[in-house]
Amino acid sequence: LTIPALAWGHMFQSAFGVHAPAFPGSRWIPAAFGTAVFAYGGWPFLQGAWREVRDRLPGMMTLIALAISVAFVFSAAVTLGYPGLPLWEELATLVTIMLLGHWLEMRSITQAQGALGELAKLLPDLATRVIASDDGERTEQVTVDRLRENDVVLIRPGERVPADGLVESGTSAVNEAVITGESRPVEKAPDARVIAGTTNGSGSLRVRVTGTGERTALAGIMRLVRDAQASRSRAQALADRAAFWLTWVAIGAGAITLVGWLGVGATAAYAIERLVTVLVIACPHALGLAVPLVVAISTTLGARSGLLVRDRRGLEEARNVDTVVFDKTGTLTRGEFGVTAIATAADVNADDALRLAAAIEADSEHSIAQGIVRTATERAIRPVRADAFEALPGRGVRARVDGRSLYVGGPALLRELRLEGDTMVRDAASAASARGESVVYLVDDGGNGTRRVLAAFAVADVPRPESREAVSELRRRNIDVVMMTGDAKPVAEAAAKAMGIDTVFAEVLPGDKAGKVEELKRAGRRVAMVGDGVNDAPALVTADVGIAIGAGTDVAVEAGDVVLVRSDPRDVVRVIDLSRASYAKMVQNLWWAAGYNIVAIPLAAGVLAPWGVVLSPAAGAVLMSVSTIIVAANAQLLRRAPLAT
Repeated sequence: LTIPALAWGHMFQSAFGVHAPAFPGSRWIPAAFGTAVFAYGGWPFLQGAWREVRDRLPGMMTLIALAISVAFVFSAAVTLGYPGLPLWEELATLVTIMLLGHWLEMRSITQAQGALGELAKLLPDLATRVIASDDGERTEQVTVDRLRENDVVLIRPGERVPADGLVESGTSAVNEAVITGESRPVEKAPDARVIAGTTNGSGSLRVRVTGTGERTALAGIMRLVRDAQASRSRAQALADRAAFWLTWVAIGAGAITLVGWLGVGATAAYAIERLVTVLVIACPHALGLAVPLVVAISTTLGARSGLLVRDRRGLEEARNVDTVVFDKTGTLTRGEFGVTAIATAADVNADDALRLAAAIEADSEHSIAQGIVRTATERAIRPVRADAFEALPGRGVRARVDGRSLYVGGPALLRELRLEGDTMVRDAASAASARGESVVYLVDDGGNGTRRVLAAFAVADVPRPESREAVSELRRRNIDVVMMTGDAKPVAEAAAKAMGIDTVFAEVLPGDKAGKVEELKRAGRRVAMVGDGVNDAPALVTADVGIAIGAGTDVAVEAGDVVLVRSDPRDVVRVIDLSRASYAKMVQNLWWAAGYNIVAIPLAAGVLAPWGVVLSPAAGAVLMSVSTIIVAANAQLLRRAPLAT
């Protein structure tokens, strides 16, 4: 529609010396097509302006609507007999370029928010439901929306998991990277939890459904991402205020431009053209895009890395954090017992001792016994079967392994058997006790009074292997690390030393954790609290930034500003890095979006006209669109921000 308006308009013909064919009524072509462009292409801007005026928040749409309306009314008046040259081709070109710029802006935002669509695509359309009957077992293909809790589904190699559930039978390695950010496939065996949207490996699994539809972890992640992208940050509020005042500055500058050019004797057409150019070039398109696009990109970037942002302001504040307080149990540690040290008699191999102890403890439900078994499994030590198992209440257990009669128990067992162990075992046990760790002994009953202590195992809540690296990375960024726990002081200090933490708050009751955070804030610290999101909720809310760790598939953690899906303390560093990178992009975009108007508005007003430099409304629209594209491109560079791995 714009091409005919240009071809039969005065500007194109005078500029290129080419005259379009003349025929009866041809002089009305620019007016007809210009009106069509204004009515059709300008309608979205007129609607947007009405909403802004109604909400008393004039901005980008108001300026665009004002510019094209002035150009339309003036051109219509000239066409109907008012002296001057109409601006039909300028109007049509202006609307077309503004629509192109608006489309580019919307496309950038849609791409940035595309993670939601990609997440939605993770669920398969069909699932294989297993139906048990008196005649045996059969399968049927059903759509995912027909799955219900307690249904059993068959997940073949390479298929996506259709719903959250627990493995009933089968083993496989499942790729959970799209949900948790974990790069390595996670081994699944009976009773293991699987997450909807993840990809099964080479094994076959039968899974009992525990959550479908809106009750899946994937749906929870999508809700958090959607809410975070819609949430407003302080930088967004600043951009909105700047856009509001820039609108009034542009209207004022336009009025001064119109009156000024009319005052020096310019034609009405020329003065109105300057007015329209000022209104167009000052449109806060780029300013309106500067922050939301960074918000969308940073939020989706975080989600793909297992960082779920619940509150944008929390992520924004993370860049200022100078102290990170970690809850100990379940955050820096696994929250489960494991063997931290093994001391053996001179002629005993540590792995052999662990194999024997694990064999004896395999059937025990005691948490310390399970810690010994778990450690053996992690070290790829396969225990043999124990026979003649006998519990010794308050002391330990006894069983036969490889034809040998063996005991496993604590200090009470040694007192009853009147044993001490050799010097190496005694020293190791004393050191473990000083650290507040439990000590378990392996005793060989050789018969005929030849009992002896084969090994001593120090058992404690095991630090996560990633914790020390997380602490090191935070300290490298000049951020102090504090550990807070309800454990006794010796236990807490030993765990802190193992992870490189200098400051420890020990013997802190859950209800007092928030008070400790408040103490640090009163001392002028900017505090991030990292906890499990349940018993640490008051402290998470009190801190400047609350980071909930250990969410796993439970993404409905209400206390934290950011949820770490992977339960990996190293992701705290990534939160801070993402915050700093996002803020830097916001500042760059705001400076560009607002700063370019310092030069653009005077240029549009015609301050360089005496030297022959004059911008047309279309050229102003191009410059405004270019500034928007620059802001969008700069925001996209956030995807390359180096985050800690």
